[in-house]
Amino acid sequence: MAIPDFEAIMLPLLTIAGDGKEHSITDALNLLGTRFNLTEEERQQLQPSGSDRLFNNRVRWARFDLGKAGLLESVGWGRFRISQRGMDVLKEKPEAIDEAFLRRYPEFQQLKKGSVQEAAGTESTASVQPSKTPEENLDATFRQLRQKLEEELLARVKGCSWQFFEKLVVKVLVATGYGGAADDEQRVGRGRDGGIDGIIKEDKLGFDAVYIQAKQWPDNTVGRPVVQAFAGSMEGQKARKGVFITTSRFSQDAMDYVQLLERKIVLIDGERLAQLMIDYGVGVEDVAIYKVQRVDLNYFEEG
Repeated sequence: MAIPDFEAIMLPLLTIAGDGKEHSITDALNLLGTRFNLTEEERQQLQPSGSDRLFNNRVRWARFDLGKAGLLESVGWGRFRISQRGMDVLKEKPEAIDEAFLRRYPEFQQLKKGSVQEAAGTESTASVQPSKTPEENLDATFRQLRQKLEEELLARVKGCSWQFFEKLVVKVLVATGYGGAADDEQRVGRGRDGGIDGIIKEDKLGFDAVYIQAKQWPDNTVGRPVVQAFAGSMEGQKARKGVFITTSRFSQDAMDYVQLLERKIVLIDGERLAQLMIDYGVGVEDVAIYKVQRVDLNYFEEG
């Protein structure tokens, strides 16, 4: 069974608390995991950001919303019980509880007042889904913005001059940890013979050299013959390591080919190039930074 969204968890969670006893969030996680027939792999699945387990996060947000609506009461850190209002809801025997259901309570309306959904309007929130937790919506929005940025970057790179592209290749490689010596930029992109576009040191101490091939192709797929020619050029130079960077893509045959080589050739297509530019701050600038924090449990341990 797929991991339920946090709204689907609300009614089962309230039902668990319906016995009137105090419950811990850990107990609720175990009971709900069994209720939804989740495998151990599903229980351990992380959010896209990797910051928390997906199921745990959804259960905590279900509990949070039920608490803000007055259906659950907090009785200490990580512990809760049902309120009289929650008992009344269970007597109604609702088929489900979701945000629309909870909006009958003024406290919950106040919580949602000024939220992203209401501030943006119903027609402009394609990436904001009520059934998702705030973290999931934040992750989805971030991925959407990042994908758009990758596409814009790649379009820019494809449209720049070949001289600019060669300098860009150097900056990206240096940013990822290669090179760093003063003469690196002078040794790349100078029309070298033998099918090699340039050389960059593997590290700042220059223990080894990495040979570079750069193809600024708008759309053409780089096939095995082109990559094979680069490998042959490397062999002529007795080179052991190479990087082939293109603004387009590599064929499956080309990718399979480099796996068979004794020497190491890394293939970087246009999509990966744009990702590296973002990851290492090449050609991009920060517009806004949002820091998401959570309670440090170790801080509150009394010993």
